[in-house]
Amino acid sequence: MPSDKRARQRALREIRRAEEQRRSRRRKSLRRGGIVALVVIVVGGIVFALTSSSGPKPKPVAAKPTTTTTGATTTTTTGATTTTAPKVAPTCPPVAGAARRVTAFNAAPPMCIKASAVFDATVKTTAGTFVIRLDAAASPAAVNNFVFLARYHFYDGIIFHRVIPGFVVQGGDPTGTGAGGPGYSFTGNLPPASCTAHKDCYPAWTVALANTGSPSSDGSQFFIVLPGGSSQLQRLYTVIGTVVSGRTVVAKIGAAGTAGGTPKTVYKMVRVTVRQLSA
Repeated sequence: MPSDKRARQRALREIRRAEEQRRSRRRKSLRRGGIVALVVIVVGGIVFALTSSSGPKPKPVAAKPTTTTTGATTTTTTGATTTTAPKVAPTCPPVAGAARRVTAFNAAPPMCIKASAVFDATVKTTAGTFVIRLDAAASPAAVNNFVFLARYHFYDGIIFHRVIPGFVVQGGDPTGTGAGGPGYSFTGNLPPASCTAHKDCYPAWTVALANTGSPSSDGSQFFIVLPGGSSQLQRLYTVIGTVVSGRTVVAKIGAAGTAGGTPKTVYKMVRVTVRQLSA
């Protein structure tokens, strides 16, 4: 009997050990499943962020390892007052500017300027002030759009959310994420095809509209080409003007960028005003 009792006890221990091993395997399997699900969610989020943001992408550099930050800039607008009200119908604002700020419209603006007009847009930022010369003759719809938004105080308080040294400084998104806009898109126009051969489509200090790869997706976002960035840009973007003064301010903003585009120091546009120079 003692021998049978010991045998039963030993068998019982073996059963318990086997059951514990099965439970342990189940726990490990559940943990692995949870990790896989988390990885899928994270990767999916990164892919969504990359595909939803707009703006020029630098050409890849072969045989030269680089460190980049994946995903779109997620910095929120500092000091900007965005609206949650329904989108408003666009009407031409007063030359002196609208009485209130509007950041969402239900359609592209009507033509509010003469197609031959020239403007200076003064951009006061937390880094200093620079001026953009806007010539409507080259891009009537695009310059009209910028003037329209500026007169509605659209750009006031918006950050430069994407900054890459030696490439571009980009802003104009009221959400500060790189995926926002004014609530509409419109079709701009490309520089002359001859610029591709001469490699001068976007000289340094050029201001152009950011888009998703087609001028039919132009909106409120714009970028300024920094010295060294011209050769990295394909002929995909509508030119609206050139920075004619305050280039050191733009360079200062550009120096605060990173290879991944997320600025180390976030600068914002305090106020953007436009002044017509000629009809």
